[in-house]
Amino acid sequence: MDNGKTVRDADLTSGVKNIMANNYPKLHNAAWPGLVGKGSPGAEPCIDLDTMMNLTAAATVNGAKFDGMDLFLFDPHISIDIDDDGLRKLADKFRAKKLAIGSLVAPVWPPTGGGSAMGGPEDRKNFVTQVRKACRIGKKLRELGVRNYGVIRIDSACGPADWDKDPEGNQKKIADTFREACGVAESFGERLAAEGEICWGGMHSWKNMVKLLEMVGRPQTLGFQADMAHTLLYTMGYNAPQDAILPPGYDWKDKSKLDEAMKKLTASLRPWTIDLHIAQNDATVKGSGTHDKTGRHCLASDVNGKLDIAKYAGFWMRDEKGNLTKAFKHVCWDGCMFPNAVMMNPKTWNDILAAMLSVREQHGWQA
Repeated sequence: MDNGKTVRDADLTSGVKNIMANNYPKLHNAAWPGLVGKGSPGAEPCIDLDTMMNLTAAATVNGAKFDGMDLFLFDPHISIDIDDDGLRKLADKFRAKKLAIGSLVAPVWPPTGGGSAMGGPEDRKNFVTQVRKACRIGKKLRELGVRNYGVIRIDSACGPADWDKDPEGNQKKIADTFREACGVAESFGERLAAEGEICWGGMHSWKNMVKLLEMVGRPQTLGFQADMAHTLLYTMGYNAPQDAILPPGYDWKDKSKLDEAMKKLTASLRPWTIDLHIAQNDATVKGSGTHDKTGRHCLASDVNGKLDIAKYAGFWMRDEKGNLTKAFKHVCWDGCMFPNAVMMNPKTWNDILAAMLSVREQHGWQA
């Protein structure tokens, strides 16, 4: 900016117009940035659920507010083994804040009680058990009237390097595990969304992701969760160079090539997409352990962000003719691993809400 301020310092809320014109999709914040990358030795402490709720409920842009939150079913936020009384208290807490509950993240990974979807019988049993517990919670929250839309989010709970030791055999195991999980979800009236992220084996490239969804073959139950930060890396071929869409050494100033890449990517995955994370990315990766080489979420106002957020959200929310798909009733902001000081700053959430409102302004509808 000419005045010496970065985009991060700018007031994004000033550019939001007609904020009440559309009331769908509903706009959600995510609770898990208070947990992901937090709480381990040497890391910053977790931010508790009540604080995440308060930050979300307090955000406002020209009178508009977040409509709800998406949740991670893991301590210290919400135990996957929470009982019905605990769920009633949780529902009351969200109602008091005038926030709905949307999609739920099932803790399917080995460190959280689950197991690799391509692992041995015990691993795969644990994976499905965690999905079953998550679906029970999802159904109960629907019955309590605080969750009228959203999915149960899953991934393969394994890494690309291990998957690559037997791509064909491991992909079949993952598909078999997902298919079993679909049966469980259907018994609770839930749908599953597989998160497209480059750190998950068998899902680490857009081509493998499409193949996996096709192998499972349960489109009425299993769909795709697009996260704009992660799917940008799909086009770059991180962890799967053979499936890159953008050319090596791509010049980010050439927006036409990015448009072409996003068009190709979304043409393949949009028909499967039932959950969308609005996010920003600076085209780099970060992470460690089970989240090795994963997408670097940026703040909505980050000067290094490569995405015109509202524009590229439209690639997921509109079909090839430009018509709204209305495939999901809410969208969620996802931004992990920000310092706690940034997350405790009200401007962070106002800027995020402003970005979300711009998405709804351009690609929303009245209902």
